[in-house]
Amino acid sequence: MVQEKVRVSTRTLQWKCVESRADSKRLYYGRFILSPLMKGQADTIGIAMRRALLGEIEGTCITRAKSEKIPHEYSAIVGIHESVHEILMNLKEIVLKSNLYGTCDASICVKGPGYVTAQNIISPPYVEIVDNTQHIANLTEPIDLCIGLQIERNRGYRIESPNKKNFQDGSYPIDAVFMPVRNANYSIHSYGNGNGKEKQEILFLEIWTNGSLTPKEALHEASRKVIDLFIPFLHTEAEEENFYLDHNQHKVTLPLFTFHDKLAKLSKNKTKIALELELKRLELRSIFIDQFEFSPRIYNCLKRSNIYTLLDLLNKTQEDLMKIEHFRIEDVKQIWDIVKKHIDLLRTKEKERKKNNF
Repeated sequence: MVQEKVRVSTRTLQWKCVESRADSKRLYYGRFILSPLMKGQADTIGIAMRRALLGEIEGTCITRAKSEKIPHEYSAIVGIHESVHEILMNLKEIVLKSNLYGTCDASICVKGPGYVTAQNIISPPYVEIVDNTQHIANLTEPIDLCIGLQIERNRGYRIESPNKKNFQDGSYPIDAVFMPVRNANYSIHSYGNGNGKEKQEILFLEIWTNGSLTPKEALHEASRKVIDLFIPFLHTEAEEENFYLDHNQHKVTLPLFTFHDKLAKLSKNKTKIALELELKRLELRSIFIDQFEFSPRIYNCLKRSNIYTLLDLLNKTQEDLMKIEHFRIEDVKQIWDIVKKHIDLLRTKEKERKKNNF
């Protein structure tokens, strides 16, 4: 545990971590201060940060389990100490850490007798299990337990309502708690020098996380989320100017296209099949949009529209992009310029690789 004395700054606004500890692999604690603040500012920041910490930070968890041998959720399986419902609840408690976009698959294949823990989960390399000792089931007989899992990254929580369609194929949805921050509290301390000047405030912020990230990382991530939400208000004048420009006779328009069409025009001597093979070699699925120099506003707009990779972007038309909230024609131009530059760079590297192989 790390503790520091609270020192109040009278010069500039500063923050500091005054306490940090790891109570277990699945419970981290951090205590932070921000000072000096004018009267009322601590409440404004405290409320916003608490809501962002609990509701805006993304986390990873298991959202579905599938096994053809399980008749229904409340059944008991011979050779397994726990009921199916208890196994699903244990899977819900497993804490994961990843940079996953969307969903991915994992599995458990164990032969009894013995204990089944989180260590037995076979998952992609970009998904990390925070605590491998988390209990899942106890196999009391020499039976095979095979469960398919769906892992998802999202924010907030999702309660699955009972639905017969969910259980027809032996698939069972699991209530998902994506929030990596388990709890967040804030308190305010007022102080003054007694000379009649307005009192100042210190904001104390306490954060508990599930171990997939530290309280300090959670604080930084929540701060970025809050800033991103306010970015559109910083461009209000530009938005108004573009509104008037778009409604006069000099309105700028672009012909409808997909980025695939644009790339095809750049490769006039290539057939469609050859172009698709080239794009496949470039492994566009593994190129994420955060690798591009998009502005924060464009990046957030694309992400909210489930556009995570370069392949997702290439399959969109201009009309699709213009339906995104806060998106403009100028943004489409900027995206195309950046994507074209990146594709050209990839092609140059591919040519150099071929040349070096020879």
